[in-house]
Amino acid sequence: MPTNESFASEATPAASAQIDARAAGDLLQFVSFRLGKEDFGVEILRVQEIIRMQDLTRIPNAPSSIEGVINLRGRVIPIIGLRERFGLESRPQDRETRIVVVEWKSEVFGFVVDSVSEVLRIAAATVEPPPRLSKRNNEYVSGVGKLPSRLILLLDVDRMMSDVEMAAIQLGAASSAASEETLVS
Repeated sequence: MPTNESFASEATPAASAQIDARAAGDLLQFVSFRLGKEDFGVEILRVQEIIRMQDLTRIPNAPSSIEGVINLRGRVIPIIGLRERFGLESRPQDRETRIVVVEWKSEVFGFVVDSVSEVLRIAAATVEPPPRLSKRNNEYVSGVGKLPSRLILLLDVDRMMSDVEMAAIQLGAASSAASEETLVS
């Protein structure tokens, strides 16, 4: 099994910062949310806002994990279903369903999650690299936060979005926005 040092060399800048912070005894802050029975976290600095679920405009021929787009204060943003993205069984949305709006490479998009739990402060020393079980199974996880009563999977937004997928989303969002303008005119 690889050592912690090998994970640091393979990690993205955000994950490397988490690993480097561990040595300094820093606290890391994450917005935590649930998908099914699992707890996940996204670095708080990446989260722009958390909103209630709203009606989505579907994008033709978009990847299956793209649920559609929304108009958020005049900006059309793509919405990604994390259940689909992670291969989890779908479930009906309810009053706890939320969209976590995040930034990635100067683009804004949202994740549909079952519920948002809290903002967590986790001692950097309690975050470990994800276990290496196969080449692809941990591609979105930058670390595992050890809390007193549970583990939280820390997601790496940079790894979750590929340039190709983001281009497809942008193209769909642009065509959807153009359609909305045509309808309004």
